Amino acid sequence: MKIDPNSPADLSAQIASAIRDAIVTGHLIVDERLPSEAELAEQFQVSRPTVREALKRLAAQSLIRTQRGATGGAFVNRLSFEDAYCQQVTTSTLLLSMNAVSFDTACEARYALERACAPLSATRRSADQLATMRAEIFRQGQPGLTDEAFCASDVAFHRALVDGAHNPVLSYQLAGAVEAMQPLMNMITFTARDRQSILVLHSQIADAVEACDGAAAVAGLTALEEETRKLAADVFARRAAKR
Repeated sequence: MKIDPNSPADLSAQIASAIRDAIVTGHLIVDERLPSEAELAEQFQVSRPTVREALKRLAAQSLIRTQRGATGGAFVNRLSFEDAYCQQVTTSTLLLSMNAVSFDTACEARYALERACAPLSATRRSADQLATMRAEIFRQGQPGLTDEAFCASDVAFHRALVDGAHNPVLSYQLAGAVEAMQPLMNMITFTARDRQSILVLHSQIADAVEACDGAAAVAGLTALEEETRKLAADVFARRAAKR
């Protein structure tokens, strides 16, 4: 593992990158203990605080874990999709909230990904996942349900649809689309949304999944995207008219 001391890149970032590469390539294996801070500082010819900062970066990415005591130290973590899931949601939320990502861009990405997942869900979903979709549809039809609760139910419905594909890679990739993009879209459109229209479309999608009809599930998602885009266009038009 090497770094370039003449590079303008932060030294701690370089060290973290070098260790991350060693983990990815298998030179450092799961549960292996990393060299001590002093040993790493000597290896990279940097101070111990710089090494400590690099280790913090790796821990924040769940690539390593630290243990205290005589047998403690930093160890290569066994990263799972579940561990990475929350990071994906957090990162996607920050990207959407802090950068200029248009509504159309977010909408296009979210529905394109979900349509790719729907045919798999139609053939692989479990009874529990279908039951979750049905329960959320029922919840969305309850009078007095707040906008926040409706949005949360909307996310839960689509999460069940995505997870029904039983593909952890797809679930991970769609975490940002559903958990981060969808609330953004809901915030923009909830004032103009006709809940009954959403309920009808959700029911069509659930019916298609129950019937193992992937094409119909995709068609339902396409109709939902068109409805979402129309709502957003109406909201943006009214905002522009007020200026």
